[in-house]
Amino acid sequence: MGTLTHATADPTAVDPTIADPSAVDPTAPGTLLRLATAGSVDDGKSTLVGRLLYDSKSVLADQWDAIERVSAGRGQESADLALLTDGLRAEREQGITIDVAYRYFATQTRSFILADCPGHVQYTRNTVTGASTADAVVLLVDARKGLLEQTRRHLAVVGLLRVPHVVVAVNKIDLVDYSRDRFTELAEEIRAAAVSLGVPHVHPIPVSALVGDNVVTRAEQTMPWYEGPSLLELLESLPVADDPAGEAFRMPVQSVLRPQGAAVSAEYAEYRGYAGQVAAGVVRVGDPVVILPSGLRTTVEGIDTPDGELVEAFAPQSVVVRLSDDIDVARGDLIAAATDAPVPVKDLTGTVSWLSDQPLRPGARVLLKHTTRTVRAIVAEVTGRLDLDSGQTSPADLLELNDIGTVRVRLAEPIVAEDYATSRRTGAFLLIDAHDGNTLAAGMTGTP
Repeated sequence: MGTLTHATADPTAVDPTIADPSAVDPTAPGTLLRLATAGSVDDGKSTLVGRLLYDSKSVLADQWDAIERVSAGRGQESADLALLTDGLRAEREQGITIDVAYRYFATQTRSFILADCPGHVQYTRNTVTGASTADAVVLLVDARKGLLEQTRRHLAVVGLLRVPHVVVAVNKIDLVDYSRDRFTELAEEIRAAAVSLGVPHVHPIPVSALVGDNVVTRAEQTMPWYEGPSLLELLESLPVADDPAGEAFRMPVQSVLRPQGAAVSAEYAEYRGYAGQVAAGVVRVGDPVVILPSGLRTTVEGIDTPDGELVEAFAPQSVVVRLSDDIDVARGDLIAAATDAPVPVKDLTGTVSWLSDQPLRPGARVLLKHTTRTVRAIVAEVTGRLDLDSGQTSPADLLELNDIGTVRVRLAEPIVAEDYATSRRTGAFLLIDAHDGNTLAAGMTGTP
């Protein structure tokens, strides 16, 4: 998104690396943007999302009527835009976001899948979920309060998850009299914090979600000093980075398809295919592949979909792959390009965001889920904890709720994990409680 980390950068100027929204071809591949929002409590995040939906004309008339009725019943003079995303009863009653709310909307330029994530510390785990598949994250900062601990935690999370684009919406700018000096001060503070927490590039935008300034349309009257795009203009112009089709071919096997029974026709009696979603790269009929972790080699005989056969498939398509040889392939195996295959491992070093109320200590027995494979594991060592103020990892022997730290895990069976910096899809894993099935941690292989 451009180098915006220099202290001398003018935060009110147009970033020359941001493409002209009119230049984006809505029919071209990759125009879908997966977007997540994050921020601290009471920063106006749900209101910003509501404003984005309303001003982009993405709210149905009957839905808006319901919002107006609820708002009027509360004695509010105008419709509460936050209600467009706070869908749970508990959220409406408490006035906070608890769960990740997914919304779908589109403009003439681009389609969006938006995950509105909670701001409270106890719901950080939900923010990890929402940001894990995002192409871009919009992080809110209250112009009056500045950066808070939770803001830094969210910056650390998006840095670890390597979200390609991070936009910081400095909200409630109207409550500081649209001050250019205040925005400039916060923009520099945001850049410094982002770099220390592993986020090399951020794009700050001054907005007022309540009034609508700089959300969909530029606020030329209230902020003539700001020359950059509005939030929506920026989101429409962001390139979708981390294209999995540009990586080496990887497909975790979800299930083995082998029709059986008297009703099966003679044509499909010998059918055997391996279903899954292409996690990375492109595969073509005739390509040599290797099955991991067994290491058996074969070639691709065919690629099937419900709509018929394909000559090639690419990420993130879901397909059925047929192989030339009748070899042992099961759920949890990985079909990979034979010329650039990863090496299975039984020792894993990674960074985790700890999501459980119970502390993580060395010796903990867990399940590790990686793509479609789940194996028994033991946490051999907790090696460090991230300091959210300094951005440095310091020695630690345990992790507590919402801590981000580094661990070494020993596995009962090998998995085919790649460095998260290389592939977000094959470098991510979960730690799961073997007794109740609850997710304990979201992890990324390698160290930050």
